[in-house]
Amino acid sequence: MAITIKSEREIELMREAGKILSKVHDILAKEVKPGVSTWHIDKVGKEAIYDFGCKPSFLGYDGYPASICVSVNDEVIHGIPSKTRILKEGDIVSLDAGVIYKGYQSDAARTHACGEISARAKELIEVTRQSFFEGIKFAREGNHLFDISAAVEDCVTPHGFTCVRDFVGHGIGTEMHEEPQIPNYHQKRRGPKLYAGMTLAIEPMVNIGRPDVVWMDDDWTIVTEDGSLSAHYENTILITKGDPEILSLVPPSTL
Repeated sequence: MAITIKSEREIELMREAGKILSKVHDILAKEVKPGVSTWHIDKVGKEAIYDFGCKPSFLGYDGYPASICVSVNDEVIHGIPSKTRILKEGDIVSLDAGVIYKGYQSDAARTHACGEISARAKELIEVTRQSFFEGIKFAREGNHLFDISAAVEDCVTPHGFTCVRDFVGHGIGTEMHEEPQIPNYHQKRRGPKLYAGMTLAIEPMVNIGRPDVVWMDDDWTIVTEDGSLSAHYENTILITKGDPEILSLVPPSTL
């Protein structure tokens, strides 16, 4: 399957989807606090997505039962919200959300501190976020896809952290997962050339410990094999003739 180049009309729709998703994440960030259930966060997110005139990308996707993936501590991705999962002081909480606006998708994730967290956990969250921005320095027409992958890992490893290898970023458009797959670690080749109009979801998933992960019995939740903390940061971006445009990160969002 080829990497699609979006038209100006498609880009405008994806830009609007991203703007809405950025607002949804701003709303969700305020809900991450001790004593709150992960179910409540999902409920708030689902209501916000519908209030903005969109549909949740994740709800029902391959059978996923919620609108927001809420992953806590050693949960890397795809955590299923639950009324019995109550956040506590010191947790780190990754929120992954997607919206569909007039048939076009946007996908973004953020990891938040729940109350006061350890210095190492703070470093993990910040490095994961920074690795995204280091990666997209190479997200320019004329560069190659895996230049992004290498830059992400080069940001992460000096801190003693590791990039998850079993899950990757992806293209995005009318479908949430389109070509290409985008690893967060070095590849032997540079990969396909980048062209203006490509839309990509770049999403570093970073562990304090080893990169290995395992599936939980719910068939969705992915956790670190060694039980170490994991963080996730993602945005939908547009390749342009110059600097990339981050579609899912717009003012007043500063996440």
